[in-house]
Amino acid sequence: MRYSKMLTMIQQVLNKDSDVKIDFALTSKMANQIEVWSQLYEGKALWLSETVQSAELPAAIASEVARMITLELKSEVSGNARATYISGTYKKILSSLRLQTEYGCAKGGLIFKPYVTSKGIEVQYVQADSFFPIDFDGSGNMTKCVFMEQFRKGDKVYSRLEIHDLTGEHLKIQNRAFISTNDYSLGSEISIGMIDRWSELTPEAKLSGVDRLPFGYFKVPLANNQDTDSPLGVSVYSRAVGLIREADKRYSQINWEYDAKEAAVHIASNLLKYDQNRDKFNYPGGKDRLYREVEYNNGAVDKPFMDTFSPDIRDVSLFNGFNNQLKRIEFNCNLAYGTLSDPQNIDKTATEIKTSKQRSYTFVSDCQMALQGALEDTVKAIDFYCSLYDLAPIGSYKMTFDWDDSIVVDAETEREQDRKDLAAGIMRPEEYRAKWYGETEDQAAERLPKPALTEE
Repeated sequence: MRYSKMLTMIQQVLNKDSDVKIDFALTSKMANQIEVWSQLYEGKALWLSETVQSAELPAAIASEVARMITLELKSEVSGNARATYISGTYKKILSSLRLQTEYGCAKGGLIFKPYVTSKGIEVQYVQADSFFPIDFDGSGNMTKCVFMEQFRKGDKVYSRLEIHDLTGEHLKIQNRAFISTNDYSLGSEISIGMIDRWSELTPEAKLSGVDRLPFGYFKVPLANNQDTDSPLGVSVYSRAVGLIREADKRYSQINWEYDAKEAAVHIASNLLKYDQNRDKFNYPGGKDRLYREVEYNNGAVDKPFMDTFSPDIRDVSLFNGFNNQLKRIEFNCNLAYGTLSDPQNIDKTATEIKTSKQRSYTFVSDCQMALQGALEDTVKAIDFYCSLYDLAPIGSYKMTFDWDDSIVVDAETEREQDRKDLAAGIMRPEEYRAKWYGETEDQAAERLPKPALTEE
């Protein structure tokens, strides 16, 4: 079911039960935009056709940004027994973090939602087109949200709404189930216990002393130019949709150029043997793709019985046009030149290239901080459930993050410079060793080679 259609149905259900019409933070305009970003990521843009193919740029952009964000991230939860328990779940999150971050980059946001099972705490990753933010507080924190789960069994469609509502320090979580015979409505409400897969869920739970919704929300840190009043995140390629459309057209023109200019031999049909069983001509060597039969009339002005078709391909000019379009997309998506475009064909000055790398680094750093905040909130939610269900002893924990910065710093170049500084006496040997071998300066000093003794 379409995301915007789901939003409409959820609005109808919640407003029916409310004395005052609910003002949703998620507008229909934003819902439509999230649909567009999802379609682009899945290679299903509305402009694609038999003549316009996808260059798969949205998925490539989201993947590359996610790779740079999570590149060599080192993070852990440490402390006492409570921290050890939390760490087990947190390591699972880190193992799939790059993949899930890609979905968040593509669609504008992602929720890390812990939940309790008979085996402990698991984490559900909810993409932007599967949750419905309703309200935010003055600090931009989500205070009311709806998650939707659907499945089909036979000719029936079953839907579950999980509603999280935080008022002050009071959290209410509701589970409501619906059954329908089509995808156009939620249908009739039924007891949550009537559905086997949801029978263990509590219809309603009320908790006190809660200061945030129990999940982490990663939002791409870009200003929302699609809906400036919306507190929601936008896709990393939200400012390049039109450019991507034009790039797909240029990419398709290149493909057509190769098809249209494919070498062929025009041959008189009377030179070919007709196969009645196959109802077609037999071509020399079975090369059906190479030969094209034509009819030649008798006469002195006839063309030769065979004629070669092999025009020049305009691939250089077409590739240049496509490459220039990729550069515009790189700029609008905060990517360094050469990320999508041909790195060997960048007619930019050294200053412009450095600036583009710095722009990319700044954006990635902002994304890392946004993701770090989401992970910290996720661990707080896991800690919350540990206390609520008495899953681990009471205690504190400590989180650490080490984000790699090699996307802007060439490590080998930096190391070579440090070697020069070392040789010039600007850097001490233990300082160099500590930096490049991951040791403290005291450890490095102890492990440095001892000067050889000389005989007097």
